[in-house]
Amino acid sequence: MNNLQTILITDCGSTTTKAILIEKKDGKYRQTFRGEAPTTVEAPFEDVTRGVLNAIAEIEELSERTILNGERFRTPSHGNDGIDLYLSTSSAGGGLQMMVAGAVKNMTGESAQRCALGAGAIVMDTLASNDGRPAHEKIERIRALRPDMILLSGGTDGGTITHVVELAEYIAAADPKPRLGLGYRLPLIYAGNMKARKQIEHTLGEKMALSISENLRPSLERENLGPARAKIHDLFLEHVMAQAPGYKTLMLWTGAPIMPTPAAVGVMMQSLAKRHNINIVGVDIGGATTDVFSVFDQVFNRTVSANLGMSYSISNVLAETGIENVLRWLPFGIPEADLRNRIKNKMIRPTTIPQTLEELQIEQAIAREALRLAMNHHKTLATGLKGLQQERSISDVFQQQTAGDSLIEMQCLDLIVGSGGIISHAPRRVHSMVMMIDAYEPVGITELAVDSIFMMPHLGVLSTVDERAATDVFFHDCLIPLGTCVAPLGQGKLNDPCLEYEVRGVAQRRLDAGSVKWGEILLRPSANWNGASLTLIPSRGVDLGIGKGERIRRELSGGIVGLIIDCRGRPLQLPDNHNHRIATLMRWNDLLNLYPSTTP
Repeated sequence: MNNLQTILITDCGSTTTKAILIEKKDGKYRQTFRGEAPTTVEAPFEDVTRGVLNAIAEIEELSERTILNGERFRTPSHGNDGIDLYLSTSSAGGGLQMMVAGAVKNMTGESAQRCALGAGAIVMDTLASNDGRPAHEKIERIRALRPDMILLSGGTDGGTITHVVELAEYIAAADPKPRLGLGYRLPLIYAGNMKARKQIEHTLGEKMALSISENLRPSLERENLGPARAKIHDLFLEHVMAQAPGYKTLMLWTGAPIMPTPAAVGVMMQSLAKRHNINIVGVDIGGATTDVFSVFDQVFNRTVSANLGMSYSISNVLAETGIENVLRWLPFGIPEADLRNRIKNKMIRPTTIPQTLEELQIEQAIAREALRLAMNHHKTLATGLKGLQQERSISDVFQQQTAGDSLIEMQCLDLIVGSGGIISHAPRRVHSMVMMIDAYEPVGITELAVDSIFMMPHLGVLSTVDERAATDVFFHDCLIPLGTCVAPLGQGKLNDPCLEYEVRGVAQRRLDAGSVKWGEILLRPSANWNGASLTLIPSRGVDLGIGKGERIRRELSGGIVGLIIDCRGRPLQLPDNHNHRIATLMRWNDLLNLYPSTTP
């Protein structure tokens, strides 16, 4: 694929179809133009290609490049005419909606969830033999949800058959109808005990479009998600996308299979983690949902918090976190009724943007809570395998992580990448960085970045065709480094010494140095510090993630915000007293220069 000079990629979202043009310039691939148009999968158009063509037409106008000849692509490219490759991702029409089932809820049930989420699906419900619901409720639930696809798992190979067959009988009794299209059978993937396959085929073979895949949990000690994820992707194209309005035509246009948008983001995250051998957390906070992606020790996980968003679901954030948790981030007093009304106004007018500083601070306070709750949700699913029967030695007693513990260890986290309107389009980049620090409370040394225009889906699907092109654009045009966060573990006495820092550049020239006390947060610009060395000298008893009193020397990556040394403590605790809390927030805001217009 080295002969590719011009690549066009679209992402068909629920409301907007986003197109980007990538061109090879001086031997490197760069994103040059972008266009947007409303997605047209629903009435009155009911044809996704209309929105795609409209987004491409905007790119044609901006770039003065002729891409289309009617509704056909001009290929290959020559000068300012045509393109070499067209690709697409999609979450239009609600994306891929799945129901999963497993014999035991916190074992094969969770493995099925991880499998479906990693394939880019929204998991509508998880059925299990031990989920506490009577048979008739399970049958009614399956019938009512009308998923695009069902993933059925259960039993290790050679293990239990009874429970997974029972779940198959519930599905057969419900006889669910697909959400899109009436003339085809609902796809169901069986990825359970191989000894139960004949009984599953007997129970579901006539009612569903049944596919057999390798067992998700062939043994208690091993999870095998890859084959079932690949099967989900294949069936997504063959069944689900083929029924959605206009997608048959779109699939004929693309030079590679269409990917679900979240799956494409996951591919990009995994590629980045593998290339640099780092642990990553990524977040996409939208209007209705918040997706969290993580790669720790090359293990990929994704979760969808379906009721945590900044417009349609904003009232759900308030309901889940409680009004006190939103109020604690506001550096001013506001009656609870007034705050509730403002949040409800945003829900019923989801496309509005803040018009005043107070409105901006309220939205950013809610974003902190949505991000925090979504990460807590992610930690519950990104876990080691449950149900393992392990022999434990004396050394195991001192190991923190056991089966079922979360894989997300903040002191091992290298990079946080944020995207979504409230993060990518914040008025100042420091807002994005501080929102993620407040929500995630990273410890040790952590880099932070944002996806400039939510380009990761486009680059994820491109990486399956040309990894070099995707990587070039990712680092030059997509990822915006914000800076570095340094934060010690635990709490200290207010105003006691916490740590000293020193930054040295070329030829060990001293660029900056200072000390930070407990309760303080410091921002130092670092745009010109890329490649400089950062030395951290913690006070006695202070732990930066590698042991109390242990100093750290690390190469420093520059960022457009800078180096933030956060000595406010972990977990972050705000004063209970109303006036003291507001004074503390205002002091932190001044130290970070968050809202310079409010500073005398």
